[in-house]
Order: sequence, then structure tokens, then C-alpha cells
Amino acid sequence: MSTEPSSSEPGLSEAAARPAEAPEPAGGGAATPAETPLDQVGEPAPLLPKRRVGLVFAVAVVIWVIDLVSKNLVAANLEGKEPVRILGGLIYLQVIRNPGAAFSMATGMTWVLALIAAAVVVAIVWLARRLRSVGWAIGLGLVLAGALGNLTDRIFRAPGPLRGHVIDFISAFAPNGEGFAIFNIADSAICVGGALIVLLSLLGKDYDGTTTRSKKKAGEAA
Repeated sequence: MSTEPSSSEPGLSEAAARPAEAPEPAGGGAATPAETPLDQVGEPAPLLPKRRVGLVFAVAVVIWVIDLVSKNLVAANLEGKEPVRILGGLIYLQVIRNPGAAFSMATGMTWVLALIAAAVVVAIVWLARRLRSVGWAIGLGLVLAGALGNLTDRIFRAPGPLRGHVIDFISAFAPNGEGFAIFNIADSAICVGGALIVLLSLLGKDYDGTTTRSKKKAGEAA
């Protein structure tokens, strides 16, 4: 008589048919694959520089205050007087009331210039929240200060709102604007800030903290 076990015995055929289960890891957690394919591993997102909104307005406020104080001081002490020679004749201080733009340009278009300055202020304030570059923040802060400084004159000084004359008082190399157009701190801030922004653009540095080279690499990777 045969002694082989019958296939009808309970549990034997089912146990043989089931594959062996992997043991659970200690701690009761689900088992994880030993290796993950490289094409499924994403590269970590690059860290963005922090926003520079505060720097823009800090630069703008400091330069705007300097411009306002200097204009009030020279208007109170030098208006109607002979030019004051300083720095060995490199600079002459004298007060003129300028109805035009920076460096006495566009005389007679005071209200138009006031509206343009206001538009520049709004545009810089809107862009400031997206700034992540220190250089761009300083440059735009200087331009904002210059625009605010001269706009303050056009709104609050005689002969009236949007028609006020800007106080200029720096005459370089010679008195009466003979060596160079008479200007003020606000005009200087606009020029320096604009030059800095142009330089950064030529170097491929964008306002969001990226560079032309990094954007090119990102495009190639995509």
C-alpha cells in the first residue's frame, strides 16, 4: 500500500502554491526596495536667493532723506548768493530752481516729467517684490530715490503741485553750470543706479538672482 500523502489533505496544496512572503522589517514598517532606479531619483530644486525688497526701500529712503535735507539746507543758506567754491574748485555750490528734468533738460514740461517720475516709482515698487539680486536691489533703490527726490520737489515746491521747480545746487568744475549742467543728489542717484543696472545686464546678471549662463544650462537640461 502506498504511503505518499494524498493531495486532498487540507492545507498542503495551498501552502505549496503560495510564494514565500518576505519578512516584515523590524518596527512594523513597510519594506522598501533596496535600490531605486537612477532615472526615478529627482535632483533637488536649487535654493533661490532671498528676496531683496527691504534692501530696495532701505537704499531709497536713505538717499531720499539725504537729497531732501541737502536741498533744504542750500535753499535756506545759499539761495541768491554767489557760488561757494569747495574741493579746490572741483565743485561749486549755488542754487537754481529747475523746471526741467535732470541736468536742466526738457524745461517747460514740468507736469509731464512729474507724471513720468510717478510712473517710474510705481514700476519699481511693483518689480521690487520679485528682486533677488543685491546689485539690482541697490541700483533700483538709487533710481527710486532719485525719482522720489525730484518728484517731491515737483509736488511740494513753488509754483504749485506738479509744476514745482526742482532745486539743483551742484555745479562741477566751474560756477553757473559752465563746466557741466547743475544737478542735485537725486540726479546723481538716478545716473549711478541706472549705470549699475546696465552693468549688471551686460554681465548677464538678472534681477531674480539668476544669470544668463544658469538659464542656458537649465534650458539645455530640459
